[in-house]
Amino acid sequence: MNKRISALLLAAIPMIGFAQTAFDAYQMSRYDLRGTARFMSMAGAFGALGGDLSSLNQNPAGIGVYRKNEIGFTLDIDMQSVKAPVLANDNKTWGQNSTSQTKALVPNVGYIGVAYTGSNVMPVFQWGFSYGRTASFNRRYSGTLDMNGSLSNLIAGNTTYDGFTTDQLTAGNGTNYWGAGHAPWMSLLAYNSYMINPLASNMNQYNGLWLDGTTYGVADFDVEEKGFVDEYEINFGGNFTNSIYWGVGVGITDIEYSRYVYYKEYMTGALTPVSENGAIVAGAPDFDNEAQVGLESRQRISGTGVNVKAGLIYRPINEFRIGLAVHSPTYYNLNQIHDGAVDYNYGDNAVRADYTQSPTDSYGWKLRTPWRLIASAATVIGGRGIVSLDYEYRPYQNMTTKFDDGYSCTDVNNDIKSYYKAANIIRLGGEFRVTPNFSLRAGYALESCPTTTEFKNNQLYVYTSNPDDTGTSPSYSVDDKTQYITCGIGYHWKSFYADAAYVHRSHTSEFHPYSGNNGYTANPSVAEVKESNNNIVLSVGFKF
Repeated sequence: MNKRISALLLAAIPMIGFAQTAFDAYQMSRYDLRGTARFMSMAGAFGALGGDLSSLNQNPAGIGVYRKNEIGFTLDIDMQSVKAPVLANDNKTWGQNSTSQTKALVPNVGYIGVAYTGSNVMPVFQWGFSYGRTASFNRRYSGTLDMNGSLSNLIAGNTTYDGFTTDQLTAGNGTNYWGAGHAPWMSLLAYNSYMINPLASNMNQYNGLWLDGTTYGVADFDVEEKGFVDEYEINFGGNFTNSIYWGVGVGITDIEYSRYVYYKEYMTGALTPVSENGAIVAGAPDFDNEAQVGLESRQRISGTGVNVKAGLIYRPINEFRIGLAVHSPTYYNLNQIHDGAVDYNYGDNAVRADYTQSPTDSYGWKLRTPWRLIASAATVIGGRGIVSLDYEYRPYQNMTTKFDDGYSCTDVNNDIKSYYKAANIIRLGGEFRVTPNFSLRAGYALESCPTTTEFKNNQLYVYTSNPDDTGTSPSYSVDDKTQYITCGIGYHWKSFYADAAYVHRSHTSEFHPYSGNNGYTANPSVAEVKESNNNIVLSVGFKF
């Protein structure tokens, strides 16, 4: 069943485009562990430490620790490997398909300025500017699934429920167009590529290609995601009596995200289309020909956002500090385009091989990401060692979306609350000064699963078709926990410093080709996707 926007709202704003989903909101709200080599080598546990260019994006009070001007630059070599299940040559056993890519990026560039006021109350005032990459979306993976049912049956059930006739679904028919409030785009693509077929001519009841107990097959998937979130930060800070450090900042974000998915089903014994009295209708199981149906979907989101941050660090004694930072939501104005296409081949049947393409949908929407709370503590041991601990609370269920003119998108916001919950992030880091000029560092970070139990356990019907049903990508990913293991070294001589870090990130998610719990087809097989990133990070800078 497709969710609909009320007729009253459609009448009031007929020209608006509304096509965001809960998954789009989550993807735009993610953060990675990115920053300077020293910051990353200690797993980002800097909330109570400060004194690092990356602290401008974490706890702005870290700028208040500075006593000298600083300029710094960071280079990051990101080596990624993603594994997904694939059926072996004997079509019985499973293996792993591994996809790798290596990219170089600049995750941090910054400048800190320091001015001495001559006051005993606030002796130092600081300001700073930084560029930081807070998230990277680059990921590629592919694999094979053993089919329990077919996407075509889900679309057939939805189309039958909606009551659309064959005349309304025929491409080019004057009674129908690819527009909001009319037939869902997946129904249009499926009907005009014969994935769904009427039981008889001019009927509004449809069959998919799968028949339980008779049809069998496998499905291939190929997914590529690209993009980033860059943040430009302007911070101001200071300290009171050299024991309370404060900072405030404004972040301006730039976001780019694209997703390409190709999902193809291969079926034997499928209910392929046949000709009956000059009309194409659902046929009997066909064991002589393999039915092949491939869905290609493309999506691109871009835009800008703004947020504010404020923080404090309190140093009651020289050996101990505590920190607290609050980040407002990032308020995004986003633009999105997407389209889809189906290629098909039914062998020697009345319908053979061809291709159906949707138009491109384009629209704007607004997103408010979750706010963030970071509490920290750090201790200095013997003047040579540092141990630092951060806890971050990130309530993803508080994300909200709006239409471009400011109307709340109630359906999507309800989905967000059903699919997502708060993530808890722990970051632990340590540093030991081996000599006055040379240091060793290590860290560990863990981000908990951000999805609800019902969503993660496939107990919900998941909506991917967008509020106006122009969505052409029924697939989605369900994220699990993410962890980082880090280490690094540092060297400084007079005004110059150089740091290096190694960061290992492991992340697991599940690829779902379409939603289960729909009543029209068996729950699909899902693929466990294991993502591993190994980063070599180098930072250099001057303090003067």
